[in-house]
Amino acid sequence: MSAPEAHLLIVDDDERIRSLLQKYLMRNGFLVSGARDAAHARRILSGLEFDLIVLDVMMEGEDGVSLTRHLRETLATPILLLTAKSETDDRIAGLEAGADDYLAKPFEPKELLLRINAILRRVPEPSAAETGPKVLRLGPARYDIERGELWRGDDLVRLTATELQLMRIFATQPGEALSRLQLVEDLGRSGGQAQERAVDVQITRLRRKIESDPKQPRYLQTVRGAGYMLAPD
Repeated sequence: MSAPEAHLLIVDDDERIRSLLQKYLMRNGFLVSGARDAAHARRILSGLEFDLIVLDVMMEGEDGVSLTRHLRETLATPILLLTAKSETDDRIAGLEAGADDYLAKPFEPKELLLRINAILRRVPEPSAAETGPKVLRLGPARYDIERGELWRGDDLVRLTATELQLMRIFATQPGEALSRLQLVEDLGRSGGQAQERAVDVQITRLRRKIESDPKQPRYLQTVRGAGYMLAPD
């Protein structure tokens, strides 16, 4: 089931596709608004807040990757990109710009629904957190486990939905290496090399927010042959 009355924004310059997606998602319990292009989306977002944005990459005028990069300057709202199947570079560029996930066209509407629910679904708070440490120290940064917040000094670090999920996953098993396949599964996504590569991009982005030197990570480490590990102080 979808999150109760989650409000989605569909941004696509193809009116037929936009209308079909709006009707399908509304039938599945969402509130849905539509935008015909990036400029229209900017105007809507200036006055309304959404739980998730579904954004087509290939649009007339400003494309979806550029809009994602702009939105990430001020918004942490989850973004799901719709990409053409052959546009691998666009998918990676979208993730690096701040998107939480992507779905290649053509796709089944049910798969879109599953991806949306996977992004909106919150990772359950670990029961161990009640007796374990409340805050993980990561050098100049700290992660509040109960609140799901990352701080650098007095500044709250804005995390995307996927970055929040990754931090919660790592925080349940600090000091343990988690494989890319395990992370893909814990994020609620289907397997495959493309999704594992997407996890690599998300890790790179997350390191920029945690590490003093992201190219030589101290706290979000790569464990050769095993995966990634959060190593707090």
